[in-house]
Amino acid sequence: MSAYAVEMRNQLVGLFGIVERNVYLTKRYFLWDIAFMIWTIANTLTIVFISRAAPVSPEQQNTLATAFLVGATIWAFLGIIFEFMTETVAWERWEGTIEYTFMAPLSRFVHLFGQGAFAVLYGLIRATILFFVVAAFIGIHAPQANYGAALGLLALASLSFIGVGIMTSVLPLISPEKGAQLGFVCQGVMLVVSGVYYSVSVMPEWMQWISKISPATYALRGCRNSIIHGTGMVWADVWPLLIIAVLATPIGLAVFRVGERHAKKHGKLKRSG
Repeated sequence: MSAYAVEMRNQLVGLFGIVERNVYLTKRYFLWDIAFMIWTIANTLTIVFISRAAPVSPEQQNTLATAFLVGATIWAFLGIIFEFMTETVAWERWEGTIEYTFMAPLSRFVHLFGQGAFAVLYGLIRATILFFVVAAFIGIHAPQANYGAALGLLALASLSFIGVGIMTSVLPLISPEKGAQLGFVCQGVMLVVSGVYYSVSVMPEWMQWISKISPATYALRGCRNSIIHGTGMVWADVWPLLIIAVLATPIGLAVFRVGERHAKKHGKLKRSG
């Protein structure tokens, strides 16, 4: 076996190791995950119930409720990725493993991508439960839904979300005190410009321009059309997601490397405050 093949094998083993470690951490705090799942469902219901107060026909109420539910579900999915990626460093500090992880014979790309891969799988499970539980509770009908196309768009968007998440994961390195909170500020900004609960067309023009660089904009638009109208993967939604996915991860890794060097130089790597 060549040296390159051996190195690839070691990196893949490390990738699965990162995912497996997060599985064990999730199992350890499983009861907390159930509590947060209940909170997410309750929070989503408060949003979707708005459609029942709209003075429109039952069919229009169903469409409005579906649009709200898709927005809330994708936002919850994106929130999980941001949470896992932004708290990558915080988790290592809590577990006391940050020095071991950063000294491990594992490339930073594999380390962070493994974290992102687990976040996507975990987020998909939670998002699926959220969507169908709320749809059943409210009584939402989506007979034309093309769930395959919606999942395909979400898979493409996940690559972009991981790249953006890598950028935010550097914040706790630079600022151990408030970096994680700033990551959630970035998440909130993306919420505003991406049209989670409304069309981006209602925003001021300058905000619409910002929305064009958010992968959530295209994921939301495409998934809504797939579930409400049964459309497939429309190229107008696919090609921006492909471009952002190709650019986001290399940029995120470059940003993280700069932050990592800064943290090591100024003794912030293990510091928790």
